[in-house]
Parts: sequence; structure tokens; C-alpha cells
Amino acid sequence: MARRVLKLASLVAATSGIYLYGNKFLDPNDFGVVRVGRAIATVHLRSAERLRELCCANRGTFIKVGQHLGALDYLLPEEYTRTLKVLHSQAPQSTRQEIEQVIREDLGKEIKELFLSFEDTPLGAASLAQVHKAVLQDGRTVAVKIQHPKVQAQSSKDILLMEVLLLVVKQIFPDFEFMWLVEEAKKNLPLELDFLNEGRNAEKVAHMLKNFDFLKVPRIYWELSTRRVLLMEFMEGGQVNDRAYMERNGINVNEISRNLGRLYSEMIFVNGFVHCDPHPGNVLVKKCPASGKAHIILLDHGLYQVLSESFRMDYCRLWQALIKADMKRVQKYSRRLGAGDLYPLFACMLTARSWESVNRGIDRLPVSASEDVEIRSNAAAYLPQITRLLNNVPRQMLLLLKTNDLLRGIESALHTRASASSFLNMSRCCIRAVSTYQRSKSHSLYRRAQISLTEALSLWQINLHELFLWLKGSQLGNWVIALLSWMHHSTY
Repeated sequence: MARRVLKLASLVAATSGIYLYGNKFLDPNDFGVVRVGRAIATVHLRSAERLRELCCANRGTFIKVGQHLGALDYLLPEEYTRTLKVLHSQAPQSTRQEIEQVIREDLGKEIKELFLSFEDTPLGAASLAQVHKAVLQDGRTVAVKIQHPKVQAQSSKDILLMEVLLLVVKQIFPDFEFMWLVEEAKKNLPLELDFLNEGRNAEKVAHMLKNFDFLKVPRIYWELSTRRVLLMEFMEGGQVNDRAYMERNGINVNEISRNLGRLYSEMIFVNGFVHCDPHPGNVLVKKCPASGKAHIILLDHGLYQVLSESFRMDYCRLWQALIKADMKRVQKYSRRLGAGDLYPLFACMLTARSWESVNRGIDRLPVSASEDVEIRSNAAAYLPQITRLLNNVPRQMLLLLKTNDLLRGIESALHTRASASSFLNMSRCCIRAVSTYQRSKSHSLYRRAQISLTEALSLWQINLHELFLWLKGSQLGNWVIALLSWMHHSTY
């Protein structure tokens, strides 16, 4: 009840702001709701700043967890995400001596024996490792990913410390439900610290998505790779959220956004093997000088989520229901995914749209600036419910929510959020995934043929709708519409 009152108070404050602005005799500071709102924002900001300082001091695992929280733009209060985002650029760097030590211990040779040249300044430094550009003795240019030397030894202690801290905080503040962070760290960190696992993930996703000729994944040089050192083909380009870079280099922004959506729809709905760290530093774009085609370069394959078949089918059907604005099925599949009575909040978290937009149809209208502000503001108002949801949903959902938010951040930077083409691509993948699953469970030849026919008709309808949208937005389409209109009027 108190939270509802607080939400109502914040709305009253927002709507009365217009009146206050034009009335010089009224001071906004005289209103309690203004003062309360400012106090809440300040508390969030101070907590976020202290958390950032803790992450920077303890480094390693703490920075990794802080980066995870900083990526949840539409799930956590803006004070947290804005403050913690800097951890992506403030990760620690290992010294030259530490790098030499790791290479010597893992590869048994000195840097000068392995490379013709090795750049001292890293291309990038992250919480667990840093990457250097180098040239092998045979002339191949490579990227060398080297793990920070103390991370392995400290990671288990850091996780234990984090678990104790969160348990203490939960005793003081019962609504504080962030134990899922520790559970995720326990599961994912050992995998991320094994660079041989990262190399296998890179090869698997490259093979899985080989039909996408615009996707480039760096080749792994296994003969010089270990659990702490990974040698890869060197690839460079602009970051995927850098619209100015794309415009300077003649890269179609809408095409990049559309292709990125196709990649992730295929990974999530069809294959159930998902690259879960698509922040802009891990997704590059480059125009091929020979063909003129724009390539998407996918880097950092340490963090993947494998989706179970039952989870993937429920997730497919939930997104189909969201796109069709079928509220009964939205409720059904949200509950099956652990949302319970909080299914409206869950739908808003997944789509980053207001409940009004979800009911109306998320593909009907693009996200407005006011709706985006509303979603971000509600993250603070509903933080206890959000954290409860994150504790209740399957663990597979947590990395998908993070991935969704990172992809939305890219779309926002490119001004391509909630485009019709992204929902059409999602629909295609969902239809294919569900049809493949239904065929695998059917033993009747007639039933399998029926499923295939329904699939073909559904995909044909989507293609027809896409053609209509293209005609509607093109010059040719305008001419056709004008001609049909003229012919219609000429007959009367």
C-alpha cells in the first residue's frame, strides 16, 4: 500500500510541475512529494556511488558483477545503471611484467620469442582480462587476450565475501533480493575464466550462424591458447552504437540494427545458445572494401546461456503473445516462466514498454521519449517487486534480461528501437522454432505435413506484411498508391 501511495505521489508531482513552472509565487521545494522524490533519488545515487567505489577497490569479480548491474538499464533505477556503467571503462590493467609472467607460465616462452611485435598498450581492459595487438613470427596479426594473474585465486574468495555481504544486507532490508547475483557469479565465473571454453563457444556460434554472411567471428589459434591466454585473428571496426562512424563510412544504420536483431533472434529462439555480453565494445561493424557489404564482428565469447527446450518454447510463445497483444497467453506463459501475479511487470520488463503499450500492441507505435522516461522511473518505484521477480524466474532468464537491455541500448543509440522489422524477424524465428519442436514430437506423417504447411503460410503472411511496409515507406510505393487512388477517382 505504501508503495502505491508513493507511486501516486510521484505522478501528482510530475503533473503539477507544469503549473508550478508558470507560477512564480509557488516554490516547488514547499511540496512534500518533490522533497521525498529528491531524497529517494539521492539515496539511490549515494548507494550506487559506494557500490562503484567498492567494485573499483576490490576489482576482479566485483567489477564483473558491477558491470552486470550497470547493463540493466530498464530494470534498475537510473542512478545505479548510470553510475555503474563507468566500470566498463575503469577496469584494471595488468602491468607488462604481469603479462610476461602469465605468458611465460602458460606458453613456456618469452613474448619476444613468440611475437615479432607486441603492443604494450592494451586494445581494451576488462574485469577479468585485457587484449593486446601483436604480430606472430610468421607475420599474422593477432589479438592476444591475457587473464589478470590474480583473478583465478581471488574469484572464489570474492564470491564468498559477496554472498556474506548480501546476506547481511538482506537481514537489515528484507526487500533486498539480490542473491541471484551470487548464484549467477558462482555458475558463470568458472566458465568465463576458462579461455579454452571461450574459444569453443566462438567456433560453435560461427558454425551455428554460418548462413549469415554478414557475421564475422575471429578465428582461434589453438596452438597458442590456454585457459589463461587466448590467441585470435585480429579484427577491427567501429563500435555498433557509433552512428557517426557508420555514417562516415557509408554503413546503413537500419541494416546493421536489423541484422543484429536477426542474429539474436536466431540464437535465442531457434538455437537456444545465446551470446550474453553484447555491449558495444564486443560488437563491431566494418564495411568490407572489396564487396561493399557491412559486417558485424562478434567478440568476447566467454559468457553464453544455453536454453532448455521447454524454457525456449515458453519464451517463444510468450513473445508471440506479446507481439499479437494476446493478453491471456501473455499471462499464461509469463506465469509458466515464474512471474506469478507480477506478470504485467514481467511483460513490461521484457519489452521495456509501458503496460498500456503492451495491451495495445508493442509493434503498433514506436517508443516515445515520455514512455522511455516512464519505464526508467518505474524501475525505482518497483525495485522490490523487480528484485522479487528476478529471484523467482528461471536462472536462464537472468542473462536474457541483461542481453535484452544491452541490445535496447544499442537500438536507442542508433534510433532504431521498436522498428517493425525487428518484430517481424522475431516472429519468423518463433514460428520456425515452435514448428520444428512440434514436428519433433509428432509421429504422424500427416500431422508433420500439416505443421509444415501452417508454418509456410504463417511465414508467407509475414513476408507479405513486410512487403506492404516496404512499399508504404518507399517512393515506388507512394507512386503505386497515388496511381490506385487516381484510378479509383477516375471511375466515378
